[in-house]
Amino acid sequence: MSIVGRIDRDITVGVITISDTRTKDTDKGGRQVMHHLEQLNTVLGESDYRIVKDDAGEITEAIQHMVDRGLDAIITTGGTGIARRDVTIEALRPLFDKEIEGFGEIFRMLSFTEDIGSRSILSRAVAGTVDRTVIFALPGSTGAVKLGMERLIVPELNHFVHELNK
Repeated sequence: MSIVGRIDRDITVGVITISDTRTKDTDKGGRQVMHHLEQLNTVLGESDYRIVKDDAGEITEAIQHMVDRGLDAIITTGGTGIARRDVTIEALRPLFDKEIEGFGEIFRMLSFTEDIGSRSILSRAVAGTVDRTVIFALPGSTGAVKLGMERLIVPELNHFVHELNK
């Protein structure tokens, strides 16, 4: 019996942490994303993990580099709040061919009911596609990364990639 939406090859994934303060040693969110990806048939190359500043140009450049390399998925952490320096969403939305509104809606619903209550309205988590790459933008907190990975991305990544490659 086959699983609907399952692909029969490794999925190539990039991870980008967006922060002015994190380093590879202190990036708990990025490491948590990679830990969750180990549950799937994914490949993360050495150059497919980056930390970039909260700068729209740097974010766009990192995303475009990974899209141009043909990665199936990119998962970002950080820069999704409402602080002046939080520009991840502003950098990503112009790149999207299609926005996946349901991702952010369900992420906020789960955050509200399972984790942080009404503070979830501050989250601007989003997902979309660029060419044949799906991009997920998660908040930088480890709780948000855990929620997004366990409840949304890990269960559906194969299906996303399958749909983009039909």
